[in-house]
Amino acid sequence: MNTHTPFDFGRSCEPPFEFVTVDSDPDGRPVPEPFRNQIMVDAVHDGGAIPSPFLDRVPRSVLEPAYVSERDWGASLVASKIAAALGIPGYYRVRLARVLLDFNRFPGSTSPVSQGHLDRLAINPPFAGALSHVDKTELLESYYDRISEGVERAVSGKLIKVGVHTYDERNPSMTRRPEVSLISRTASYQEHSRMPVGVFDPLYPDMLGESTCSRTLLHRISLNLERAGFRVGHNHPYLLPEGSIEVRTQVWCFFAYLRERFLGERPETVADPAFDMVWNMLLNTNLRTQESEALRGYLHRYHRVPATLQERFRRAQLAYEQVQDFVETSSVVDDYRRSPLRPSALALEVRKDLVCQFDPDTGKIMGMRNEEEERATEIARVIAESITIFLETDREERLRADS
Repeated sequence: MNTHTPFDFGRSCEPPFEFVTVDSDPDGRPVPEPFRNQIMVDAVHDGGAIPSPFLDRVPRSVLEPAYVSERDWGASLVASKIAAALGIPGYYRVRLARVLLDFNRFPGSTSPVSQGHLDRLAINPPFAGALSHVDKTELLESYYDRISEGVERAVSGKLIKVGVHTYDERNPSMTRRPEVSLISRTASYQEHSRMPVGVFDPLYPDMLGESTCSRTLLHRISLNLERAGFRVGHNHPYLLPEGSIEVRTQVWCFFAYLRERFLGERPETVADPAFDMVWNMLLNTNLRTQESEALRGYLHRYHRVPATLQERFRRAQLAYEQVQDFVETSSVVDDYRRSPLRPSALALEVRKDLVCQFDPDTGKIMGMRNEEEERATEIARVIAESITIFLETDREERLRADS
């Protein structure tokens, strides 16, 4: 007899992006006090809520298997343990179920002929085919945009961001995946040695796409995990999608740095509406602002604009050309590459079977045994120790060498 209890999709999702406080781990490796507000840990794929306006659009027989498959089971547990071991106040999480809305992708609805995971947008099957245009607009405006605003506030001023995910034990070929994988490179850079064409503004330097994270930090985490007995992969079994928070964070932070440098040298442009349009466009990394997308089309695809807006867009074009000249003739790109304030954004994948126990019949999580929680704690402590050593030793040595 099937004793399966339905999933509780009706749990609260307000706010959709929240900060969860944790108690410090007495056996962790806290980062030095000055850095405790500069570390961000998040889990964006371990939410379980589906608001009622959308829940009834998909039959339960279709929804539940997709929900089980899409959710990063155990990611919030690992994120909470990392935050506790680092001695920081807590971690961030998205409360909506990934099967409804994937914030780690660009906004939009995935085509039925999409080729794979890296090509997906925020709204995916089964909801991509079940929701109307009005539903999808409401979903993006009421949840995606609010999550985006929260992430932008949270990531501002951060030096290190760790996005925690969990993945299946085996690849489709049934080969076993590494227990932990560190993801820091975009698919477009891996394949073409450049950022994707037509997604972010071309002022973003391709060379910055090589890695979203300090290589020293990556190697420190990898080495310490291997020493602790965990097999580690790098950029496996997939790479970062361009719409991931890690990639968008890097682009946003560079343009924020560029704006600060440019305005410092050109203070007369601070209150200029034409330059405001340019900065808003460059910082529109979630591709949700209509005016910014219109300006991008005008600048790079030579779109027509209404006659009433032509003069405004023309002034913005002249402002953009001044910013472009600044990027090409100043040292701003090299300075950013070497800046001690350049953030590192790392996607951490942990195998689900290490931190979760599943009912083989229903696919529902059966709860955390002591064994899974202890393993999550062990992984978290190793990562916290690695980050602390990086900040106390590796980073300081690099700063002394650069000076």
